[in-house]
Amino acid sequence: MNLILLGPPGAGKGTQASHLQKTFGLAKLSTGDMLREAASSGSRLGVHVKDIMARGALVDDETVISLIRHRIAQADCASGFILDGFPRTLAQAEALDVMLQEVGTPLDHVIELEVQDNILVERISGRFSCAKCGEGYHDTHKQPVTRGVCDVCGSTEFSRRADDKAETVAKRLDAYHAQTAPLLPYYEAKGILSGVDGMADIAEVMVQIEAIVRG
Repeated sequence: MNLILLGPPGAGKGTQASHLQKTFGLAKLSTGDMLREAASSGSRLGVHVKDIMARGALVDDETVISLIRHRIAQADCASGFILDGFPRTLAQAEALDVMLQEVGTPLDHVIELEVQDNILVERISGRFSCAKCGEGYHDTHKQPVTRGVCDVCGSTEFSRRADDKAETVAKRLDAYHAQTAPLLPYYEAKGILSGVDGMADIAEVMVQIEAIVRG
């Protein structure tokens, strides 16, 4: 079973991918993780990736596709995989399809987590975490039991990611919609696109996605 999860930053793709990984034995593939692993591997492809990253340049689509080809040939992908964060453009989707057809592992489902931008901005910009242990909190949805004191380690120091600011999140959402919008009709035409209510509770989203995967 080979899946792609689509959805803007903060839609919950990572959470859902982890659940699918545990429930169905699928490998969770993040392009960011693959790039870092390749860069430290010492392989010919890894050396190439490390050089690109050292120059601060964007890794080209052909290289990313090569990384995915190598990754899905590994044993933990025998039952299938979940791609999170790739493809992001129509050109990437087309190149990915060509490669997957070549290796005989076509996509089974593309699942879009449908969310409202204004809710996402509030969801992301309200996040903060313990600076010591990393426990996550939210201004509205999850404050520490004792305000200002981490539930887990008792630290009183907290931090927020710079890219979680409301204006930064809004720009990331604009970029997502501009780049990813063309993917939806592309996968719909292939008959493998499904949408779920990404605004529902995490458990309900899991139920919706499981229903799609189980067919």
